[in-house]
Amino acid sequence: MKPKILNYGSLNIDHVYQVPHFVTPGETLSSASLSHFAGGKGANQSVALARAGAIVFHAGKIGTDGGWLKDKLEQNNVNIQFILEGTLDNGHAIIQVDAKGENAIVLYPGANQEMTEEEIDITLSKFDPGDYLLLQNEINLIPYLIEKGHKRGLKVCYNPAPMIPEVADYPLHLCHLLIVNETEGGTLSNGAHPPKILHTLSSRYPETEILLTVGAEGSYHQKGTTLITQGAEKVKAVDTTAAGDTFIGYYLAAILNQKSPEEALKVAAKAAALCVTRPGAMDAIPTREEIP
Repeated sequence: MKPKILNYGSLNIDHVYQVPHFVTPGETLSSASLSHFAGGKGANQSVALARAGAIVFHAGKIGTDGGWLKDKLEQNNVNIQFILEGTLDNGHAIIQVDAKGENAIVLYPGANQEMTEEEIDITLSKFDPGDYLLLQNEINLIPYLIEKGHKRGLKVCYNPAPMIPEVADYPLHLCHLLIVNETEGGTLSNGAHPPKILHTLSSRYPETEILLTVGAEGSYHQKGTTLITQGAEKVKAVDTTAAGDTFIGYYLAAILNQKSPEEALKVAAKAAALCVTRPGAMDAIPTREEIP
């Protein structure tokens, strides 16, 4: 039977401001426009998985003002039975998008930080050895999730974004797949360049697959001494907000569909490239039918 994927992740409301440049200290800057989108790295990755054709269950917490986020996920064929309501306001992000399509983000976690161990145990009990557990760094109790997921026999896939120093002390050796960009990988490895990052992380976690994304330069996948490289598609970027989430969702959906890491990297690169040509986060993620 095909493995299931549980994405235990954030649910945010994104407020996106179009600006000529990122605001600097002491500066008051007018934005050309303001848009509101469903987002959060967890929610974005769930939608990317679903649009790529995977059957994905999302677990997490919404605030009292976030009910429409559940509806949005359900409309995108994400199973929402494990989403609970918290007591805090919903998580949200203030996103600046400059004239080059780059972004800067201020994040308020809200209900995303209200997970409990008991709730996690109940949710994980619904999944079987060989299923996948996807995590990001916008919710609480990540070490507990990694340990309990691994103990249950799930393949833990962890994207430590946004990066914090404490991640270095997490039980990363229990992860099946560690997904980092150049900044996150550099922080974990004290390395500034992909070869150093890959060598350090692969040596430190020899049983873990390392997936390193480097933006316009493409991506790398390493397990032991086996290295795969994938170039990025050349496109004109409008908004890079959900590019990484799209890449991760499409990569994992391909793996779940029994594709090789090399094949998965190729389709993920195409999906991420199409995503950055569109404004917004979740709404910019392409469907599988749009990927050549």
